[in-house]
Amino acid sequence: MTILIRTTAIAVATAALAGNAVAENLTVTVWAGGSNDSDSYRIEAIEMAADILEREAAILGEELDITVEGRWDFAGWEEFKQGVTLAAEAGDAPNIVVTSHLDIAPWSQAGYIVPVEDYLDLDAWPLSNVYPNLMDIAAFDGVQWGVPQDAESRPFFYWIETLEALGYSEDDIDALPEQVANGEYTLANVLADATRAVEMGLVEEGYGFYPRVSNGPDYAQFYQSFGGEMIDDETGRLLLDRAAMTEFYQFFVDAVAAGVTRQNHIGTDWGQWYNEVANGRAAFWHGGTWHYGRYIREGNDDFWNTVQFSLIPAGNDAGRPNTITHPLVYLVTAQGDDRAEEIAAQLVAIATEPRLNTLHAIQSNHLAVAQAQESIDLYSGDRWAAEATERLLASANAQPNHLQYGTFSEALFSGLESAWTGVRTPEEAVAEVEARLRATLGDELIVR
Repeated sequence: MTILIRTTAIAVATAALAGNAVAENLTVTVWAGGSNDSDSYRIEAIEMAADILEREAAILGEELDITVEGRWDFAGWEEFKQGVTLAAEAGDAPNIVVTSHLDIAPWSQAGYIVPVEDYLDLDAWPLSNVYPNLMDIAAFDGVQWGVPQDAESRPFFYWIETLEALGYSEDDIDALPEQVANGEYTLANVLADATRAVEMGLVEEGYGFYPRVSNGPDYAQFYQSFGGEMIDDETGRLLLDRAAMTEFYQFFVDAVAAGVTRQNHIGTDWGQWYNEVANGRAAFWHGGTWHYGRYIREGNDDFWNTVQFSLIPAGNDAGRPNTITHPLVYLVTAQGDDRAEEIAAQLVAIATEPRLNTLHAIQSNHLAVAQAQESIDLYSGDRWAAEATERLLASANAQPNHLQYGTFSEALFSGLESAWTGVRTPEEAVAEVEARLRATLGDELIVR
């Protein structure tokens, strides 16, 4: 679907019933990346917000007509981001984009987006109710560029039947999330249990621990499990911890050596992966909170009796149990028209109101962005949303909004892949990552 974008700030003056009233007719275009049918409220919430804004204007005796045009049918993130970039360069960007918070740093520096703080009162409802850590994730360099559109977390999963066969009682399984959070159950325990599961024939070789099949924020979690930090808070520079990175890589090498993870696992078809973990072929794996709905669609209609979940376990005493949230954000693009940008920002604020955001959270199996959502029946009555929020979000952090974080992330995974597949030892892989990052990041990198 191709959309022709036209934004008119103040349209034709008409002789309205209110006398000299001026009618505004605007078309607001919204592009949403990484979306499918279940994510429809990323756009529909803006449509609902437009209706509310029109009704508010009518009560004030003003005539406001907003047409919202949306698009989410991109082939993938690459097509979406390239499309936004090319449109912005051509001066024809959509008014609102729903994208990764990691796009804030480069797009703000390129002049593609405008700060929402220029148009919105961040201390007023509903933005004042958004979780402060999520608002921080939508900021960069001391400026509030965006507003969180949703939240999620990336838990560790356990197949309950396998745990039972390993000797875990129902009480033991119920206690696992707390044991992980307290550092009592670690990645060493995962490796030991996964090895036993393979040796006992409970799962096939290579299915004891079944990680995601491509790069993603998830792998930074395992770096943190061994004490790694992505950014130095004092200087704002990216941070490579040699010891943590080496231990992180070694864990995956050990998993391959123990026969619990396949050496050629990376690149496995995602459809195959989802079906396998949803139906008990793997003992342990990790994924996202939105996987809940996918597992059900893959035929697991008894999730709560078949799957346990927790934070990502700590790897050693230097690390910590953790999870990364990768919230998508609403960003307002630079239109060269203050009124168009103002209306877009107002729509984003209204779409953030708890009831509207909850429609998206529950339909798409995401988590709340605002505290008040936990008191809304639709949210509090959904067991997955309620338990995932309580169990995961308090410990969630995010990848840093840094202009060159993408380079850091790609190097981290490239090193992991070379160690995982046996091309290099963990020490050699870390040395290569360090050399690559020193060459590309220069003074923006701290190595310790």
